[in-house]
Amino acid sequence: MDHHQYRRALAARLQAAELPFPDAEFDSRQMQVRAAMAEAGLDALLVTDPADIYYLTGYNTFEVSVHTCLVCSADRLVLQMPSIETGPAVVTARVDELLGYRWEGVEEVLEPLAETLSVFSAIGLDSFSPTLRHGIIGPLQQRLGAERFRADGGALLDRIRIVKSEAELACLRESARITSRGLDAAIKAIAPGMTDNDVAAEGARALLAAGSEFMSMQPIVTTGQRISVIHLNHQRQRIERDQPVFLEFGASFRRYTAPMMRTAVAGSASGEMQAMRDVCRSLFEALSGALRPGNTFDDAARAAEAVLAPHADRVFFSGVFGYAVGAQFPPSWVEGSGYIACGQQRKFEADMVFHLPLCLRVPGEWGVGISDTVQVTPSGGVSITDNDWQLKECPGS
Repeated sequence: MDHHQYRRALAARLQAAELPFPDAEFDSRQMQVRAAMAEAGLDALLVTDPADIYYLTGYNTFEVSVHTCLVCSADRLVLQMPSIETGPAVVTARVDELLGYRWEGVEEVLEPLAETLSVFSAIGLDSFSPTLRHGIIGPLQQRLGAERFRADGGALLDRIRIVKSEAELACLRESARITSRGLDAAIKAIAPGMTDNDVAAEGARALLAAGSEFMSMQPIVTTGQRISVIHLNHQRQRIERDQPVFLEFGASFRRYTAPMMRTAVAGSASGEMQAMRDVCRSLFEALSGALRPGNTFDDAARAAEAVLAPHADRVFFSGVFGYAVGAQFPPSWVEGSGYIACGQQRKFEADMVFHLPLCLRVPGEWGVGISDTVQVTPSGGVSITDNDWQLKECPGS
C-alpha cells in the first residue's frame, strides 16, 4: 500500500492513540495562539520548529531533520510531513488535515503548501528558526508574494510557550525525577581510574530505566581540564584521583526536559573547588530571590553579576544565568523563548520555568558546575529539580 492507504488503515485503529495531553490542553494552547494571531493581524502561522508543532498538535517523532511544517489559521491546522512520518502524524497529532509528500520527493512540497497558504494575506514566520528552509520559503515568497509573509510569528509563539500550564509543569517535574535518578547513578559509579564514558554509560542506563524517552541532548560528562572548555562531552578520558567530574543530564518526559548539573570529585575536593561551589550557590540564591513576577530578566542577571564580579578575572562564565525550558527535540533542550542575561527587559511571569546553568570554568585547569531547574512564583524561584548543591567526594576502592 502507498502512504495514503497506510494513513487510512492506521487511522481506523490508532487515530490520535498517543496524543500526549487531553483535548482540553490543546484547545487552550490553540485558543491562546489564535487570539495572539488576531491581535497581531495575522491570518495564519507557518510553523516549522518541531517543538512548536508539538506544542500545538502533539506531533512527535525522532526524525526532525526532514521538512515538516504546520499551517495554523483561525479554524484549521494543516500538517505537512514526509510520507515516512505518516505513522507518527496519525498516532500522535491532533490536526484537521495531513499533507503528505514522498520522502524522496521534496519537490512535491511546494505546490500543496502554496495552495494551502494562497488564501491568506498575512502569514507569520519564525525567521530565526533553523528549520525554515530557504529552498522552501524562497519559492513560496516568489509564488505568493513576499509581502504576505511577516517575521514575527516566532516571537508570538515564544510569548505563549514560555509560561507553562499545570500539565506542562507536571511533565517537567517527572523529567526532574528521572534526571535525578540518572545523576545519582552516574555519581555512584565515579572512581579514580575509570573513564568519563563509563560514568556516562551508567547515567544513561539509569535515565532510560527510570522512564526517559529519547533525549534532546545526551548525558554530558567531562573531567579535569576538559571541564574548563564549554560544551565538550565524554571522550574516553581517564579520571585521575582528586579530579572533578562535571555532569549535566536532562531526561525527557513527553518531550519536556528539566536539566540539572552536578559536580563530583574522584577523591577529595580541594579548598578552591569548595570555594567555587560556594560561589555557585551564592549565584543561585541571588537568582532565586529575583525570579518573581514584575522583575525583569535583566534585574535577575544584574543581581547575579554582582555576586560573580569578584571572581570575574579568574573564571569564565557564559553570560546567560538562565534559559527557558519546556518541550524540545534534538539537538537541544533549550526552549529559546527567554534568557536571563543583562539587557533582557522581559518581565518574569508566574509559571515560567528556567534552567540556571551555573558553571564556573578556570581556563585550562578545571571547573565546577551546579544547577537546578526552577519555576517562577510570587515568592521567587522554586526548584523543580532536587540538587543538594554539594561536591560529592567519590574516593573509590
